[in-house]
Amino acid sequence: MALNPDLLPRLRSIVGPENVLTSKEDLIPYSFDGTAALHQMPGCIVFARNTNDVREVLLLGNETQTPIVTRGSGTGLSGGSVPAQGCIVLCTVKMHEILEVDRANLTMLVEPGVTTLAIADAATAVGLFYPPDPGSMKISTIGGNVAENSGGLRGLKYGITRNYVMGLEVVLPDGEILWTGNKCVKDVAGYSLRDLFVGSEGTLGVITKVLLRLIPKPAAKKTMVATFNAMDHAAQCVSDIIAAQIIPCTLEFLDRTTIHCVEDFAKVGLPLDCEALLLMETDGHPAVVSEEAAKMEEIARKNGALEVRVAKDDAEANKLATARRSAFSALARLAPTTILEDATVPRSELARMIRFVDAVAKKYKLRIGTFGHMGDGNLHPTFLTDERNKEEMKRVHQAFEEIFEEAIRLGGTITGEHGIGLAKKDFLPKFAGDAQMRVMRELRRALDPKGILNPGKMFD
Repeated sequence: MALNPDLLPRLRSIVGPENVLTSKEDLIPYSFDGTAALHQMPGCIVFARNTNDVREVLLLGNETQTPIVTRGSGTGLSGGSVPAQGCIVLCTVKMHEILEVDRANLTMLVEPGVTTLAIADAATAVGLFYPPDPGSMKISTIGGNVAENSGGLRGLKYGITRNYVMGLEVVLPDGEILWTGNKCVKDVAGYSLRDLFVGSEGTLGVITKVLLRLIPKPAAKKTMVATFNAMDHAAQCVSDIIAAQIIPCTLEFLDRTTIHCVEDFAKVGLPLDCEALLLMETDGHPAVVSEEAAKMEEIARKNGALEVRVAKDDAEANKLATARRSAFSALARLAPTTILEDATVPRSELARMIRFVDAVAKKYKLRIGTFGHMGDGNLHPTFLTDERNKEEMKRVHQAFEEIFEEAIRLGGTITGEHGIGLAKKDFLPKFAGDAQMRVMRELRRALDPKGILNPGKMFD
C-alpha cells in the first residue's frame, strides 16, 4: 500500500518542507536498518523537531490510519526500524538536546536523538557515569536504546538500559502526551508504565524525552586480556571468577575467527595463537580494583591461560575495548552479508552453547564467528554469507532456528539485547508462551487500537 499523496502537504505544514523527504534517492537510506537482508521502501521520511511535531504526526497517522515507524540512527539488529510498506518514517535524530544534568539528583534529561556517546561524555564532564554502552554507542540514539532496551559490554556489573531509565515522556498513538516516572529513587505508586515502554520497540508510543539515572564515576579501573587454547577453559575461568564473588565491569570473549578478523581490522596487537580470548575489566575503589585484578589473573592462569596481559594505561585499555567493539565491523569485511544474532543462556551453559553453535555451522556448511558477553551468557553468533544466494540463506535460517531452540531448551532466551523486531517474531511465541503472548497483544490493542505504530513488529 502506497502512501496517500494527500498527506504530504499536511506533513510539510507540521514540520516544514525541509523536514519531509520523498524522492527515491532520499528514501533508500531509510529502507533498512543494521539488520542484514531486511529492507522495505517507506512512503516518506519526516524529521520531528520537538514533542509537538511528534504529536501532530501521530494525530494525522491515527486519523488516516497511516502506519508510522519511529527511527533514530537505524543501528538496530532485529529489524525494529525497518519500514512498513508505504509508511511514514518518523525520524527523531533532530531532537538531540541534552536538556538538563542534575548533579544533586544524579539525573540527566535528554531528547531521544541524543547519541549514547554524547550522554556518556556529558556525564563524564561533571564527574558522573552513564554505564550502558552498546557496541554502536558512537551513533546509536537514546530513544532507540530505550525502545530496544539495549545492553552493552558493561551489562554484567551495571545492567542494561532499563536500569537507568527513571522517567519518560511518550506520545501515544492518538496524540496524547504521557509522562511516567520522576527523579525519586523510590516510587511505587501505581503500575510501572515506564517499564512498559522500555523495550516496546516503538509499538506502544513514541518516546520524546528520557530521564536517565547517573552514578558516581568509578575512581579506578584495570583492563586485562587472557588467552586460552580452548573455549571451555575460558568459560570455566568466567564461572570461577563469578564464584569468587567478583563481578567485573566487563567480561567479554572472542573466538579464533573473530580474533583474527579484529586484529586484521584494528591492528591492536591481539595474540593470534589461541582459540579464545577474554577481555576482563574491573573498576571501583583503587584498592578493590587492584585486589580483583590480581585475583582474576590468578584464576585465569589456574584455568590454563596461555597469556594474561594487563593494559599499562588508559590508552591501551581503550584500545582493547575498541577492538572488542569492532568485532561486528571486522567480521563484516569478510562477506557481502553479515548476520549478527544474539542468544543468551545461563552462564553455566555458555560453553555448551558455543559448541552447539559450532556444530550447527558445520552441519549446514556455514562460516561463523562468535563473540559476546561471556559474563552474562549473551553470545553473538555471526554468520558470514551472501543474501543473494537463496539456497545458502535458507541454510542460515535453518541454523538460527536450531540455535534459538537450543537456547530456550537450556533455559535461555532468544534475545539478550537486540530485541524481537521482524527478525525474531516467529520465535517469540515458542519462548513466551500463550498467556504472555495474549497479554502483550491486549496491551498493544489497548494503546494502539488502529495498529498504526510499527505494524508487523514483535508479532502480527
